[in-house]
Amino acid sequence: MSTARKIFLNISVKDLDATKAFFTALGFTFNPQFTDQNAACMIVSDEAYVMLLTVPFFGGFTTKALCDTRTHTEALFALSCESRDDVNAMVQKAVAAGGREAMPVQDHGFMYAWSFYDLDEHHWEVFWMDPTTIQ
Repeated sequence: MSTARKIFLNISVKDLDATKAFFTALGFTFNPQFTDQNAACMIVSDEAYVMLLTVPFFGGFTTKALCDTRTHTEALFALSCESRDDVNAMVQKAVAAGGREAMPVQDHGFMYAWSFYDLDEHHWEVFWMDPTTIQ
């Protein structure tokens, strides 16, 4: 089996244009081939993408009720950074773009993390891990 899998995380958003502007402010870009009025394909890396789907479009992929992210946590989306400074910069950009801090900074020495809620209250954990501690 190949280990070069790609992951496409799908999340619902209320205002696709505002959400694209929010993540653009954090430095992300979008693949126009998979972006239209219902969805935007945010590029995280060569192997990871976040599909931002309008609520009605997202609802067409499930028979379950959608999570109200204002009152419930659907998941914690963890995103690695190259340094502690990059963690701080991303959360600060998120807050400046209309998001809000989710949890206080966590400094474990070998790992440093901070988190934010995006415009739709999705919980993003931004972290740096000392590469010398990764086996």
